[in-house]
Amino acid sequence: MLVAACGVWLWTTIAIVVWVLIAFWPARVAARKGHSFFGFFLFSLIFFPLALIVAYMVADRTKGVGAATA
Repeated sequence: MLVAACGVWLWTTIAIVVWVLIAFWPARVAARKGHSFFGFFLFSLIFFPLALIVAYMVADRTKGVGAATA
């Protein structure tokens, strides 16, 4: 019984770690485009597929700044 309980804890912990690590993907994409890393991280923790799509589709704020001053 104890061995089975340890297995459940192990796989649950691994699943949570992977879930959090995958949530960094949309956050990093959005941060590179000049949007909030933390906001997209929280968004992707709850709605990962939607957050990933939105992160790739939002406008790039960093390119607009450089083009306006050049």
